[in-house]
Amino acid sequence: MFAAIPSPAQSQFEVGPLTFHFYALCIIFGVLAAVLIGNKRYVAVGGQRGVVGDVAVFAVPAGVIGGRIYHVITSPEKYFGVGGDPIAAIYIWEGGLGIWGAISLGFVAAYFAYKRHPKNLDIPFAKFADALAPGLLIAQAIGRWGNWFNKELFGRPLDTPWALEIPVAYRPIGYSSFETFHPVFLYESIWCLLVAIFLWRSRRVRSLPAGGIFAAYVALYSLGRGFIESVRIDDANLLFGIRLNIFTSVILFVLALTYILRRKNTQSASTQG
Repeated sequence: MFAAIPSPAQSQFEVGPLTFHFYALCIIFGVLAAVLIGNKRYVAVGGQRGVVGDVAVFAVPAGVIGGRIYHVITSPEKYFGVGGDPIAAIYIWEGGLGIWGAISLGFVAAYFAYKRHPKNLDIPFAKFADALAPGLLIAQAIGRWGNWFNKELFGRPLDTPWALEIPVAYRPIGYSSFETFHPVFLYESIWCLLVAIFLWRSRRVRSLPAGGIFAAYVALYSLGRGFIESVRIDDANLLFGIRLNIFTSVILFVLALTYILRRKNTQSASTQG
């Protein structure tokens, strides 16, 4: 067997009476990165400093709540099935934030917070969302390492140098004899970083109509997530034998791509008119 990526020995540490969970710390560092990057990009399009941070005060908690709701809805057995623990549905530090729920509710909260902010200078929300897109991907890339500390988000058995060692206590039923698995968390982290760099550096992307960069973020992340999801072996709701998250990824990819094409057509028609 090849050497493999080890799983962390612990997922938390204590400082005096306080317990710090690495999963939560990864999310916090990701949020900070998203705010710093988003602020820089927003100021570059004429916005004022501090607006991104002010909006994040509302959008981040909403995103965490939305992510947890999506996770519980799509994986209810752990909480409401036989032997499930409903109270555990609020144990966010144990992992389990559905990115689609986080983006959806966080986006809605950001929209209303931005519209009511006195310093938005009438810059359209679409441009504000465009400024945030690369930073959100960086945040997701950082946050996925929290799954590594929790020994979750891995895929089918794999025997390669980049395979992930999973202790037997964390292996799904039927996989106890396998020691190493696809490091799905790592695949998604790398994909998010690559898409973030592309959105940030591509001239073609920067030429998209307002809202197009955020839509490209949704489309490209969905594209990668759909393939990555097919490798996973953890419990999830199925639709026609296919993981629900794959259907979600396909739907969002189509909607985001449709938005980009319609906005480009509208922009072209306006220019010709």
